Amino acid sequence: QVQLVESGGGLVQAGGSLRLSCVGSNMIFSNYELAWYRQAPGAQRELVAEISSGGRTDYSDSVKGRFTISRDNAKNTVALQMNSLKPEDTAVYYCKATRFGYYLWGQGTLVTVSS
Repeated sequence: QVQLVESGGGLVQAGGSLRLSCVGSNMIFSNYELAWYRQAPGAQRELVAEISSGGRTDYSDSVKGRFTISRDNAKNTVALQMNSLKPEDTAVYYCKATRFGYYLWGQGTLVTVSS
């Protein structure tokens, strides 16, 4: 079964850090464009960061300079290092893998940042 499984969410105080991981199963990870999205309560899901199959990265303005996306194709893993967290970063974080119009979502991991 092809799937993505996120981990690493939790409760952290403002200014703290968390590292999210997403592991892919039964897929050739290197072929996929990878991304992290988040969805806050009552809000639409939004793109946070993305990394191409070649390693090019892009970030939303709200996290630029604080978050870093990385991938390890040998381990089928994409990570999101989140520093200087703010209460407005509170959301469920999802990883997404995309290839030629086919896409796959993980189940999400909750990040709560307290003030």
